[in-house]
Amino acid sequence: MDIKLESLSEDEEKDKKHLEHKVERAFSEAGSALKELRDRKLYRNTHTTFEEYCRDRFGHSRQKSYYLIAGAEIFQNLSTNRCQILPTTEYQVRPLSLLEPPQQPVAWRLAVTEAGGKVPPARLVREAVQLLQEKPHNIYEVGEVVGIIARDHPQLRGKNGCWAIITAVYEFSCDLQFWNGVADGVRIEYIKELGYTEEECQSVQQLCERIKRLRSRDDLEDTAYAFLGLLGKLKQPYLSDLEEEMLSVLERTYGL
Repeated sequence: MDIKLESLSEDEEKDKKHLEHKVERAFSEAGSALKELRDRKLYRNTHTTFEEYCRDRFGHSRQKSYYLIAGAEIFQNLSTNRCQILPTTEYQVRPLSLLEPPQQPVAWRLAVTEAGGKVPPARLVREAVQLLQEKPHNIYEVGEVVGIIARDHPQLRGKNGCWAIITAVYEFSCDLQFWNGVADGVRIEYIKELGYTEEECQSVQQLCERIKRLRSRDDLEDTAYAFLGLLGKLKQPYLSDLEEEMLSVLERTYGL
């Protein structure tokens, strides 16, 4: 059976060579180039199918070619959504193909956070994807006071059992204010509801401000700091009479 091949115009031939060169470079460019080669059928002067062309020209299996195309689309989605850390290989973003485009940047940022702000391996991306598939959406609100379940979270070392005030809410994480600092992007499995009323949350917020003013003093003694640490682990949203008296003494002592 004779196979009839179509000729390319001079411009198409030039585009083909340019796109072939891109395929041999970074995966995002490779995927975009493969997509254009496929969509414009620039393989038609040498091959009858895109799959045969990729196999003969690049040594790609059909699956590999389509992985690259999907990876390029995900890369573009991450770039468009202003992800600062971007993937360097197609394999890193492959798990994101299981999510809808709006969720892909969310999962990628979770994986980047778990990787310490670096490009995450595919394992962490898979875990982030699983988290988004399994966990409910964030139910917390800005200003809410929550408890901390530190486990092995590096940002939460020494904070197990502390209260925290939510300062920002994302789909699956929150930014937190503690009595002695902040933590950004803490996933919701490290947070527990305390069931405080709005007035009780405001009471803890006021306490946090009083503690912050004392902590800003360069001459704060170790004993005073230790007492503030105890207040940072209060099990109720208010001070006892003794705790209020001791805190007031510190404020007077340091002229606050």
